[in-house]
Amino acid sequence: MMIDPYFNENDILLRNTIRDFVNRELLTNASRYDLNEEFPSDVISKISEMGLFKLGIDENYGGIEGSNLHLAIVTEELARGCASTAVIYASHLSLCTKYIDLFGNHKQKASYLPNLVNASTLGALALTEPDAGSDVASMKTLVTNTDGGFLINGSKHFITNAKEAGIIIVVASRDTSLGSKSLETFILETPCEGLAITSQKGKLGIRASSTCELNFNNVFIPSDNRIGETGRGFHMTMQVLDIGRILIAAQSVGIAQMALDASLQYSKQRKAFGNSISEFQSIQNMLANMATEIEAARLLTYRSAVLADCNQPFETEASMAKLFASKVAVESANQAVQIHGGAGYFAPNVAERLYRDAKVTEIYEGTSEIQRILIAKSLLNR
Repeated sequence: MMIDPYFNENDILLRNTIRDFVNRELLTNASRYDLNEEFPSDVISKISEMGLFKLGIDENYGGIEGSNLHLAIVTEELARGCASTAVIYASHLSLCTKYIDLFGNHKQKASYLPNLVNASTLGALALTEPDAGSDVASMKTLVTNTDGGFLINGSKHFITNAKEAGIIIVVASRDTSLGSKSLETFILETPCEGLAITSQKGKLGIRASSTCELNFNNVFIPSDNRIGETGRGFHMTMQVLDIGRILIAAQSVGIAQMALDASLQYSKQRKAFGNSISEFQSIQNMLANMATEIEAARLLTYRSAVLADCNQPFETEASMAKLFASKVAVESANQAVQIHGGAGYFAPNVAERLYRDAKVTEIYEGTSEIQRILIAKSLLNR
């Protein structure tokens, strides 16, 4: 049996359990979710029943022991079956639940984590704005004091899970002239007065995951619902996003792996010129390149997760993993369409869906260009 230097018996058991679940529940339904833009509520419920939303969250509030490597394993396997389901899972757990787990006080954790870890309430992070995507410090959503709490005014867009969420972490500015130093974060219970949530239609891929615009008009948040100290919002959010990038890398690996799996299967079945196309060297070269790059992306992802679990600096490695894995996802999906030929150009062929799903991994939670900036800055500061 091949020895995996990253996995112990529990890791392998987790991977195999999720893989079996994906084969049984997701692979047969992913195309339907995509074509109908259908939120996979049935699958999310089953994922919750398996306890996967509890991974790595404080056991005192309903969580269970789990590492960043475990989260990467789960996210990769889910993405192999359905990229939309993977991003719903990762956004809820790493961007909302983990935010409260890391930085919330006891009262906040006791109030919100029990429902988040069993997914009876879904979570979201409201960060991106029309004029503040990669440049988080330029956000214009404002927070002001009022009797008993705060008022939020402004707008957010491209917010994953917002339509279904009952808890949204909102990042807002005290003073736009102060940039990142003025950012604060809050726990918002939804629905609430003054908040309008509008679905954003026309997405290229990840269609089973909702993406919404949020408009805040004097939305009240109680004083108990601010997370952390004044002026710490930017640093807390960046710390959460660093972990999130590991999971986007894992999602990318899962998409790429499915592209390879589908290409291997199809190339063995498809006949041309009297032979299976898998016997043609040009096809074999594509498959070999895909497999090699996927394994490299996977190892980068695992390494960044293990570094984080060992409390070692991992931010640069997470950026490297996301940068490379997202590139591999896009290229693997492209090769999968090429190998499938005309069949891969039409829905509901899996190659067509993967081609559309892969692209966003180079965009959200820090574009590839931002990852290069972060990596270069780290290199130059050594």
